[in-house]
Amino acid sequence: MFTSLPYLVVFLCFLSSFSSVLSSDFEALLKLKQGFNPSNPISLKNWDSSNSTSICFWTGVKCLHGRVSSLDLTDLNLGGTVSPVLTTLDSLIHLSLAGNNFSSRVELKNLTSLRFLNLSNNVFNGGLDVWNFSSLPNLEVFDVYNNNFTSPIPNGVLKLKKLRHLDLGGNYFFGEIPSFLGELITLEYLSLSGNDLQGTIPKELGNLTNLKEIYLGQFNVYEGGIPKEFGKLVNLVHLDVSSCGLDGQIPTELGNLRLLDTLYLHMNHFSGGIPRELGNLTNLVNLDLSINALSGEIPHEFVNLKNLKLLNLFMNKLHGSIPDYVADGLPNLAILGLWKNNFTGEIPRNLGQNEKLQVLDLSSNKLTGTIPSNLCVSNQLNVLILMNNFLFGSIPESLGSCVSLVRVRLGQNYLNGSVPNGLIYLPKLNLLELQNNYLSGNLPENEDPSLLNPVKLDQLDLSNNHLSGNLPISISNFSSIKFFYLEGNQFSGPIPQSIGELKQVIKLDISKNNLSGLIPPEIGSCAHLTYLDLSQNNLSGSIPQEICSVKIMSYLNLSRNHLNGTLPMSLGSMKSLTSPDFSFNNLSGELPESGQLAIFNASAFSGNPLLCGSFLNNPCNSTLVQNPNQRSNNGEFKLVFALVLLVCSLIFAGAAVMKAKSFKKGSDSWKMTTFQKVDFTVSDILECMKDGNVIGRGGAGIVYHGKMPCGSEIAVKKLLGFGPNRHDHGFKAEIETLGQIRHRNIVRLLAFCSNKHTNLLVYEYMRNGSLGEALHGKKLGGFLGWNMRYKIGIEASKGLCYLHHDCNPLIVHRDVKSNNILLNSNFEAHVADFGLAKFLAHGGASECMSAIAGSYGYIAPEYAYTLRVDEKSDVYSFGVVLLELLTGRRPVGDFGEGVDIVQWSRIQSNCRKENVPLILDTRLTAVPQDEAMHLFFIAMLCTQENSIERPTMREVVQMLSEYPYHAMGYQPAPSSSLLVSNNNNHYNSGNNNTKQQFNDPKKG
Repeated sequence: MFTSLPYLVVFLCFLSSFSSVLSSDFEALLKLKQGFNPSNPISLKNWDSSNSTSICFWTGVKCLHGRVSSLDLTDLNLGGTVSPVLTTLDSLIHLSLAGNNFSSRVELKNLTSLRFLNLSNNVFNGGLDVWNFSSLPNLEVFDVYNNNFTSPIPNGVLKLKKLRHLDLGGNYFFGEIPSFLGELITLEYLSLSGNDLQGTIPKELGNLTNLKEIYLGQFNVYEGGIPKEFGKLVNLVHLDVSSCGLDGQIPTELGNLRLLDTLYLHMNHFSGGIPRELGNLTNLVNLDLSINALSGEIPHEFVNLKNLKLLNLFMNKLHGSIPDYVADGLPNLAILGLWKNNFTGEIPRNLGQNEKLQVLDLSSNKLTGTIPSNLCVSNQLNVLILMNNFLFGSIPESLGSCVSLVRVRLGQNYLNGSVPNGLIYLPKLNLLELQNNYLSGNLPENEDPSLLNPVKLDQLDLSNNHLSGNLPISISNFSSIKFFYLEGNQFSGPIPQSIGELKQVIKLDISKNNLSGLIPPEIGSCAHLTYLDLSQNNLSGSIPQEICSVKIMSYLNLSRNHLNGTLPMSLGSMKSLTSPDFSFNNLSGELPESGQLAIFNASAFSGNPLLCGSFLNNPCNSTLVQNPNQRSNNGEFKLVFALVLLVCSLIFAGAAVMKAKSFKKGSDSWKMTTFQKVDFTVSDILECMKDGNVIGRGGAGIVYHGKMPCGSEIAVKKLLGFGPNRHDHGFKAEIETLGQIRHRNIVRLLAFCSNKHTNLLVYEYMRNGSLGEALHGKKLGGFLGWNMRYKIGIEASKGLCYLHHDCNPLIVHRDVKSNNILLNSNFEAHVADFGLAKFLAHGGASECMSAIAGSYGYIAPEYAYTLRVDEKSDVYSFGVVLLELLTGRRPVGDFGEGVDIVQWSRIQSNCRKENVPLILDTRLTAVPQDEAMHLFFIAMLCTQENSIERPTMREVVQMLSEYPYHAMGYQPAPSSSLLVSNNNNHYNSGNNNTKQQFNDPKKG
């Protein structure tokens, strides 16, 4: 018994030591908890301050050898501060504070045993250059992903000799990638993506031969290309250098990376052919080379990529046929994206027979032949997009039973035959577009009652085909449909009353058919309807009163039917109605002189001889005849009125002269804010404001031309409609923001002058006036050659791209038109006139305006209908400008009543690029047909009615920059801004480019 006493003593000493050590950790964690935000007490409810022995069972705590070894507080929604008491936990080997809201600096000194440190998904700020990394010699994992750290990458990282995992992604690190990172030879994982890094990618990274994953793209903008030394990273499994401005050719040395399963090089400026050496990467699962400038054909060596599941080559300049091995030799292929290239030939016959195909997008190529019949042989296909090709034949009947389909876009081809039974009633189908084909036959009823409830169709477009017969009653089961287009067909019979069951429909177009009978009053039940077009049918009867109950309707076209009776008086109370058309019917009665109806253009009621009203030039009491005495009295009245008008004009002219003198004398009361270095004064500016110097008038103000004493020329805009305190309500702040804009293709704002009565904007002078004058004036239009027009288009797009993507907050112009694109002495384009510009905060979310602003013919449909504006509204307007460049025509006025340049271009060309010569400006000579078709294609994209389907201005710049213009000696430089792909046009739901919601490349 006594011999065991020493062991007992040792054991008691150990317990005492264990207790004291555990006690110190206990106190440290309690102090740590005190710094946290107490608004979420449940997260750390079991951190019991009265029981130190329970510490190892607390939430997020693990112990090893009597010490707290791991602290993981991931996703507990904690906030507040991280206390310096962490420095006493010197045995901690695992620390994770991910997913919280900490905002203070983290104290980590003395953690000499720490091996795992994860601070990801928080809002830590400051720089890492103040951290003492020498106190963390055993660190193996260092992860600060998705915080707000700002500094160059610290050289202290070099002291982490055992580091295997380094993730600095999703922060604001700046400067170049330091070459010393190539000395961290133990690294297996490196992520620098989603920062503000620049310069070249150092070749020294090729020394990291243990590396398995590397992520360098997203928001970083590098120079040059991928170092060929990357070919030494033979253990690499995942390589992602997407979206970072790289150029040059893809190095053939990447073919050495035999273990690679993912290669992401998309959204760069790579050119040349696809290296055939990539066919050596037999383990490759994901290959994305999309949105570059690659040319040539798909290498035959890709037949070796048996494991490939994703192949994206879209938005390049590839040509040739789609190899048959894509269907026969790639048994695991699930996603194939080849859209917007120049592929020809037929779609491989066996495509889809591997029973794995889920997404197929071959749109915007030059493919011919028929659609393969086995694309959905195993009901795996979700997305099928083949639009804008030269496909013919019928739509395979098998697609009518492909229950996995979500999005189908087959428009703008030469397809014929009937719509397969069941296709429009598929249970998961969200989008179906079959427009602009030659489809015929009846629209089938749903023959499977089990499919009535799960219908999820959001948009159905069958327009401009040869479909006939009655509208099926079962379309009323599309309970989720929002956009319904059936115009330009041969449907007959009545509009079914069940159409009132479309409770979610926003836009309904059944125009240009042979429909007859009454307008069903049940349409009034469609409470979300903003656009209704029933024009050019054989409808009869009166306009149902129930239509007036749709309070948000902004577009109503019932023209060219056989409607009779009077207009419902409640139409006058539809405040949202801005674009009605009741013309060419048999309507009768008197139109009121007040209310909403009285403000519409008289053309909206033309062709109804029995309608009367004073503003129709058809007064209801027009039978009155004047007697001679009345005519004599009227003549005397006109003479007196003319004399009074002359006297008033003289008085007004005298007052104007006096005001002009006082205007100049009061220059001392003016305040001038300059945004550039100028050599003139307020007095010099006021001196040029004479009637003889007026060079433009608009709704926002009068523009004067002035030559300053120093010889420089300016344009002065006197803003109209602003009260004396207008610049005190945010206006001055907006002007100062505009004054900070520095872009070659935006007119420079030189100064802002104001007094208590007037505001003046001083711009640089553009000698060659506006693009509108150059195109539509009497002299210059014929001399603006094709190359000059294309050059102007690309320069204007770059100016708008800067406003949308590089300004903070982003700026929506709201009045993009050819008259607001000014040309300097070299005919270089400059976007001008920000009188209606809107600053959009909150990530660019659309905002609702109080009234429509802009110019007729350029206003986007959704802006006119809903008063909501975002950057896509500018994109539509710019598409109109592109059509002006292409056609030489004005946006409105040249095409007949109610038709604008967008509608006319679509009708004349049938939305087909090969018909572009039919709309081309006849004053142009020697126009490259491929460039004209390319410009037309971009214009059609920009003017899509659904704003989601329009490209961003970054994409517009990218697409316009695809052609060199040798005749002008002009070579467009690649956009310095990163192109952000808008795959809304295909199958994605949207983009999110904010740093705080940065997509984790590790999570695919």
